[in-house]
Amino acid sequence: MSNWILGVHAGHNSGAMIGQLDSGILYAAQEERFTGEKNYWGFPSKAIKACLAYAGIEASEVEQIVIGSQQNFIRYHSREDVIESYRRQDTLGGKVRQRFLMPMALKLMPKYGQKELLEALQSEGFDGDKISYYDHHTSHAATAYYGLRKDIKEDYLILTCDGSGDDLSASVRVMGPNGKDEVVATTQWNNSLGALYSWTTYRMGFVPLEHEYKLMGMAPYTQEKYAAEVRDVYREFLGLDKTGLSFKRKTMKRVSDSSRDLFQRLDGKRFDAICGGLQMFTEELLAEWAANAVKATGVKKVLAAGGVFMNVKANKVIAELPEVEYFEAFPSCGDETLPFGAYYQYVQQKAGDEAVKGLSHFYLGDGIPEQEAESAIKKFGYAYEKPENMADRVSDLLIEGKPVARAAGGMEYGARALGNRSILADPSNLDVVRVINQMVKKRDFWMPFAPMMAKEYSAENIQNPKALDSPYMMMTFDSKENFKDMIAAVQNADLTCRAQLLTEDQNPDMYAIVEAFRQKTGRSVVLNTSFNLHGYPIARTAEDALFILKNSGLEYLILGPLLVKKNG
Repeated sequence: MSNWILGVHAGHNSGAMIGQLDSGILYAAQEERFTGEKNYWGFPSKAIKACLAYAGIEASEVEQIVIGSQQNFIRYHSREDVIESYRRQDTLGGKVRQRFLMPMALKLMPKYGQKELLEALQSEGFDGDKISYYDHHTSHAATAYYGLRKDIKEDYLILTCDGSGDDLSASVRVMGPNGKDEVVATTQWNNSLGALYSWTTYRMGFVPLEHEYKLMGMAPYTQEKYAAEVRDVYREFLGLDKTGLSFKRKTMKRVSDSSRDLFQRLDGKRFDAICGGLQMFTEELLAEWAANAVKATGVKKVLAAGGVFMNVKANKVIAELPEVEYFEAFPSCGDETLPFGAYYQYVQQKAGDEAVKGLSHFYLGDGIPEQEAESAIKKFGYAYEKPENMADRVSDLLIEGKPVARAAGGMEYGARALGNRSILADPSNLDVVRVINQMVKKRDFWMPFAPMMAKEYSAENIQNPKALDSPYMMMTFDSKENFKDMIAAVQNADLTCRAQLLTEDQNPDMYAIVEAFRQKTGRSVVLNTSFNLHGYPIARTAEDALFILKNSGLEYLILGPLLVKKNG
């Protein structure tokens, strides 16, 4: 009997992972990488097939399928469908559906969507008797605890916060040895900080559940006094309850029903002030909540998960709290990683705490073998070479001012490119932002790129007095006085940066490029941004990478062990 365990998320930003009882998570991919539709919402049929192909097994050989939520929304939604669903909630019919029918349905049907998910899995050949469902926020918490814990004998304070899932939008708990999971406090879905942020995203003309990071990126550009005025308006709508451990709305209407009233109060406020005020409000509220949780539990090592913790600026504020000894958020901690939490819970229940292998890296997707790279290059007709020392060759190109794309090694899971599906550049050249945006990214002008640096040299570039880990770019740091060494990868309004602290054991080939660049320039930072065309998912295969090369201004591409040059 096999020990293969398949984790599935069939909803917004769907994906799948596969692992074994004694080997940890071995492969994971999001459906968007196969369909070409960013943040794909629906059943992840192609990602599931890729998991089975990786394992070399049939559906019948899977021991267990694990789902990280009791309620599942698997019907396909396009980006336009998502926007339309928000717009429809302003209509009379939409208000009735959203305020009465849907809450009633979800209350009466705690297993909402399980029938449809079962049918979809059975259509792929899976045994319907081998499915385990786990609570949404417990699954988020499990990703943080089992994935990130440093010591299995120690207690950790686990915070979860998102839009909603299985009737909740946040939780405070202490997790520790022998399956310990003490739920200290929860927040119902209708008091959701995540929903408030997403509704603001929609009212600002962006795509909700996707573009929240753009509001966060704009926030530092406003003056503090104008941001504070907007923050005070948000405080009229949401705060903490008397315990300080749960979020509580301050209006009769639920948070998801209050955005029109909110924006009437914000009438006349500048767009940058709204972004700045929302971010200030979010940071202060989360920091107060986290500090209260540390005080209530006495546990100072904090781990976090749930979509709200994709807010890297808020994570920085929490990490800097004097009450917090250590902080880390699970990588790409939205619903796309719920299968990870379900898998961790299943392994713990079957084999115990010590059997649960934590996250050692996030390069869980497809690699690019040399044969695949050569075949794809011939199809596109480009010249290529196989350098004896790729790191030496690429570092020279970066020093010459050439951006270099990299599609090599296992594809990263989730929202962040961590070097294996990235565009690299010399961050000391501010003009490289304009160059890369013109070439390929078409990124909003106010959004910064990110710096990648070896962890052992990070003290040269960022302020990190608690020596926090940041291998997955889940928080920002203040840069040091020599920030001009990485000016193109720094938020130029507040000089913070979303740094990736790289270690050689996690990614030796990417580490070698950063180290070669450091030895030649004396600067220990390389610019990193995701390798994708604007509006499309990150590249997965060799052909994906070459398609981007062809349809952009990029000239150089590391493709597996090969270096492709488009012109000449």
